[in-house]
Amino acid sequence: MSLRSLAATTIALLGLVPVWAQTPSQQTPPGAPASPAPAAPPPVPGCPQLVASGNPQYPPYLWRDPADEQKLIGANADLMQWVAAEIGIPIETRYVGPWGRVQEEARAGRVDLVAGAFFTLPRTEYMDYFHPAFRETRSVVWTRGAAPVAYKRWSDLGGLQGVTVINNSFGVEFDTYARQSLKMTQVASIEQAIQMLQRGRADYMIYEDTPAEAYAARNGGPAIRPLTPAVAHEGLYLTLSHRSRCNTPEVRGRLARAVYKLSQDRVMARFVEQGFLNWRKQSPP
Repeated sequence: MSLRSLAATTIALLGLVPVWAQTPSQQTPPGAPASPAPAAPPPVPGCPQLVASGNPQYPPYLWRDPADEQKLIGANADLMQWVAAEIGIPIETRYVGPWGRVQEEARAGRVDLVAGAFFTLPRTEYMDYFHPAFRETRSVVWTRGAAPVAYKRWSDLGGLQGVTVINNSFGVEFDTYARQSLKMTQVASIEQAIQMLQRGRADYMIYEDTPAEAYAARNGGPAIRPLTPAVAHEGLYLTLSHRSRCNTPEVRGRLARAVYKLSQDRVMARFVEQGFLNWRKQSPP
């Protein structure tokens, strides 16, 4: 018996169809995946849509859409659309007010997802965090270029007047130190904080390097510059409100899998790059 006949007999006994006998629709083309792409996740009863929001003064991550100020655009909004495709639930990234209001809406469950939040213990009382962080950020000390601060450690800021944006967090350790040892004014917006620094009403400003740089370039005025070392390195997390109607084991599982896949696929860098391009196009000359 030839080898081909022996193989055919064995395959027949096992109830299999040999490759050479398969129809074109049964054969896998060279280079094609061995199995079909997974079907889209089924709908989740009671969760037809998720509402996401975040800090609206946070380019290149989030800012209000000039064409529709009820929407947020930027890298994190693009991320929400990527997540929506992964979990099979539409996500609307909506402007609901300043950052402090966003957190209040999440606490009440009127916002389901926060598209970018630092980890703090108080926030765990009303939001679930999904790990790992989808972006690492640096919070730094900003000072006027013409009047730099001699800064190497947190204690160097003692006795000076600082400014930051209300409801911002820079990590549990620095937040605690600032509350106990620093003079820090909190204002409503990063633009207001930059103006206070430029006009000499504050000696330094604490804010993340990338968004502050974006706003400083748009505002003009006296130059400001970041100092090293960074105050904190923090991760940006996707969170889900405890009071969201969609906070179910099924939805949490889908979100956890999507965030894990995001960390493996490394697509966030592409969203940030596109966010920078869009912000610069919309900035006044």
